[in-house]
Amino acid sequence: MAVRSESSRRAILDATMDLLVRDGRRATTVQKLTMEAIAKRAKVSKATIYRWWPNKAAVVIDAFMENHLAHTRIPEGVPVRDALLAHLKSLISRYAGPQGKLVAQIIAEGQYDPETMANFRERFWQERAAAVEKLMRRGIDEGVFRSDLDPKSAAQLFYAPIYFHLLFGVTPLNDALAEELVELGIRDLATRPVRDGRASRRI
Repeated sequence: MAVRSESSRRAILDATMDLLVRDGRRATTVQKLTMEAIAKRAKVSKATIYRWWPNKAAVVIDAFMENHLAHTRIPEGVPVRDALLAHLKSLISRYAGPQGKLVAQIIAEGQYDPETMANFRERFWQERAAAVEKLMRRGIDEGVFRSDLDPKSAAQLFYAPIYFHLLFGVTPLNDALAEELVELGIRDLATRPVRDGRASRRI
């Protein structure tokens, strides 16, 4: 029974992504997506969907996460700068394609539906932000960043421009953007040498 349930759950998530991003020109939008369409594509009943998710937004967010997180993890066991650059490059690469349009739709939907925004923050954003904050703290411990740095604010410093570029299309989402963000961010947040050779912390 457990295997069958997991199979149905996977079918629902895959069906949701199929409808939203994999159907090419026939892809639907988050706003127009219906539980009926998901159930039909997944070959399950609507009741089966509601067994795991309270509403459409929750299904969409989980489907997005299942296809997103595995490709945007923060590497471990490498220098902080390398880990941050690899993460931002993978994130930008995903957002440059159909998943970028999907997350933009989720954010847009959240402007009119507080529950959607709350679900997105709880199920996706908080975990991602916490992961980058952890990396910022490691950078502080290793002397890459100054000791008075607020990890939460630092994480936002790197993440916010990506969402700005995603939503406004100011410049292309590519590796060059990731490299620029890391270069500018680390340069501003890093410890600075003083004349006697000792590192000082910026205030």
